[in-house]
Amino acid sequence: MSTTSPAPPSAAVIRRALGEFKLPAYDDQVLQIQQYIGILLAWNEKINLTAIRDPLEILYRHICESMYASVAVPVENGRLADVEEVAPLDFVCSRALGEFPAFLEWANSQQIAAKQVILWIGARDLPEIQKNRTWDWAEPIQVPNSLRRLLLVGTKNSPVVDPST
Repeated sequence: MSTTSPAPPSAAVIRRALGEFKLPAYDDQVLQIQQYIGILLAWNEKINLTAIRDPLEILYRHICESMYASVAVPVENGRLADVEEVAPLDFVCSRALGEFPAFLEWANSQQIAAKQVILWIGARDLPEIQKNRTWDWAEPIQVPNSLRRLLLVGTKNSPVVDPST
């Protein structure tokens, strides 16, 4: 039995959403977002790529929030990757929501090559993350259109060298 994917948001809806995040909405960009959401919805029926199935939620949570982060957090000459990346990175970007225990274990690891992390987190997890002294945490940035999600930037502290060794 064949099912049809929901339609991606219209160009007007995409423009309005980008505007709510104070992001520009160029014609070619709007079309690419529309096409991307359409492809994601179609493939999501075959392979579980994301738990988010609603086209508007995909637009806001996947597209607008990521684009907002690229504007809200200054990243110069860095590379972004997921937490599971093992190559030396300047920045690591993660949606820590739902992965909190694994994130804390990862963040405490001394094997991390990244100098800076950029996290999407739930506000309730902020106090626990800020207890991690491996990282110097900047003030959290409120994600537009969300009461609970924050962007948090951490800079890795230099390891303390014991002068007696």
